[in-house]
Amino acid sequence: MTARHDVVTIRKMTMIPSDTLLPTTTTRVVLPGLVDPSGLQLATGQTPTAAAGQLLVQMEATGISFAEQSMRRGRYFGQPAFPFTPGYDLVGRVLAVGPGGDQQLIGKRMATMTKTGGWATHVVVEARDSILVPDGITPEDAETVVVNGVTAWQMLHRTAKVEPGQTILVFGANGGVGGILLQLAKHHGVTVIDAASPRHHDALLRAGVIPVDYADPNLATLVRQHSPAGVAAVFDNIGGDNTALSFSLLRRGGTLVTYAILKDAAGDGPLLLPFMKAIGKAMLWSALPNGKKATFYDLWAGHRFRPARFRRHLEEDLSHVFELLRTGTIAANIAARFPLTEAAAALALAESRTLNGKVILLP
Repeated sequence: MTARHDVVTIRKMTMIPSDTLLPTTTTRVVLPGLVDPSGLQLATGQTPTAAAGQLLVQMEATGISFAEQSMRRGRYFGQPAFPFTPGYDLVGRVLAVGPGGDQQLIGKRMATMTKTGGWATHVVVEARDSILVPDGITPEDAETVVVNGVTAWQMLHRTAKVEPGQTILVFGANGGVGGILLQLAKHHGVTVIDAASPRHHDALLRAGVIPVDYADPNLATLVRQHSPAGVAAVFDNIGGDNTALSFSLLRRGGTLVTYAILKDAAGDGPLLLPFMKAIGKAMLWSALPNGKKATFYDLWAGHRFRPARFRRHLEEDLSHVFELLRTGTIAANIAARFPLTEAAAALALAESRTLNGKVILLP
């Protein structure tokens, strides 16, 4: 359900025509502190104004990711002080641009990485982190591939540099990132072995993926039955002790890409130490004289210190993914849809880890 809002006439001093109507109020979800999902709150306030280099966007779809689940526990490195509005990314229409901005963007549908703040009906976003969404893609479909699609594309093509004909092992293909990763890999001519719960195996088989049970004590043997010399890359979202197993399954010249540490996510305290341990392991293992590499993928690396490069890669990579989505080469994997006002129930469902795909919030 889409909320109705009061409107006002914007004067000529703003960067949009004087007869344009904008909402005066905005509804947002607030994470007040260390609470259960049911502790999320709704707040209504004045619609924010875009400053230079920013856009005011009417949210059409946002989503729930690993980041928000960690932030709820106060564990995500670099999260704001409580209270704040979560929301790592969003898709929406541009209502206004800041001073000096491109007025041709008004009315355009944009996808934006926000890190926080996306769970609101109207959001001020950075123009440099926003990418035009092509016609022919629905907002909710586009939302599933903003952060998840860029992450999957960059891990496959920029980090691991997997070649057609090679074999990879993926953990967590039922998740938002993993589900897109296996589709991109199949499109690239790569053989995919997926370590997942048996309840997902039938769906993986239909997708042309080789399923193995991630909890099987003989997992290494099962993987080597399909790739005796080892795999070209492992994409591991579990972390912890699982990284050692993942590294052992690489062939010479292979790459381990750790992109989450779900094993540590359910605990208490900041995730900085587990992240630093994971990065340290990757650096140590990559220094060993065995021809293998290990890395911890960080989507936001370079955002602050190399913004031009970050923005260039974001635009290139998300544009590739959008085109594959638009043509039906890959499909959006939506596990559930909730109105923004039911964010608490949506977060609880996402944290149950029983889903195949991404939970979407709609205005």
